[in-house]
Amino acid sequence: MQPNHRYKKNIKDFFVGRVEKNVAPPRLSGEELLDVVSEYGDIVFGLQSGKQKFSGFGLTHNWVKRSIFWELPYWKTNLLRHNLDVMHIEKNVFENIFNTVMDVKGKTKDNIKARLDVALFCNRKNMELVWDGSRVAKPRASFVLEKNTQLLVYKWLKSLRFPDGHASNISRLVNTEECRLYGIKSHDCQVFMQTLIPLAFRDLLPKGIWDALTEISHFFRDICSSKLNVDHIERLEMNIVETICKLEMILPPSFFDSMEHLPVHLPFEVKVG
Repeated sequence: MQPNHRYKKNIKDFFVGRVEKNVAPPRLSGEELLDVVSEYGDIVFGLQSGKQKFSGFGLTHNWVKRSIFWELPYWKTNLLRHNLDVMHIEKNVFENIFNTVMDVKGKTKDNIKARLDVALFCNRKNMELVWDGSRVAKPRASFVLEKNTQLLVYKWLKSLRFPDGHASNISRLVNTEECRLYGIKSHDCQVFMQTLIPLAFRDLLPKGIWDALTEISHFFRDICSSKLNVDHIERLEMNIVETICKLEMILPPSFFDSMEHLPVHLPFEVKVG
């Protein structure tokens, strides 16, 4: 994201009262990374040693060991030393989005703890918990569908039919009585994420929320295309950061774990790979 982007100075829709002045850390070369990890000692194995933490852990670095791969003479010259699992990321992102929008009990990211975080860090009075004298009430968020609307989505999924070989029989995974999906596999999540998310929630969610979900859907669709050119990848690399920011303005802070931020790194890996 550009240093002068309007989101950087937004003190209302992200972390209340904070102007984001930090810039993304530079991407280190193999030689620079080798110099960094060479400062740390050898790996200590065994239960007695406990988890290693080198000086400065959590502040200047997050290293807990020096990988044995650095012993390979060519390792520092690899442009891509580790691959992120795209389908694993896509499955987690889809499940978090679907379970939150459909308010799946026990799996939604919009829970009581999330609403407490909203009160601490965000300026969203309509999402804060309400004490009515006898119990704590959680107002329905704008990104959560009502019960009758959720049932419409599940019935629609139950009626879906796909061409042979495109996807599994997703209708078998839908339980309309309990309003749940069961046994969904990684490839099914890919079909959902890249194709069904924009269709399922169109006209059911507010336009701004639907637009953000559609953008993340199109990102995964484009990044998984069989043909890509460098210009298009570089546009994806810029756009995904803004898309994540749009989701941050809508969803509670606890929605965003490491999986929701890993898509930012996928265009670089595609370009290098």
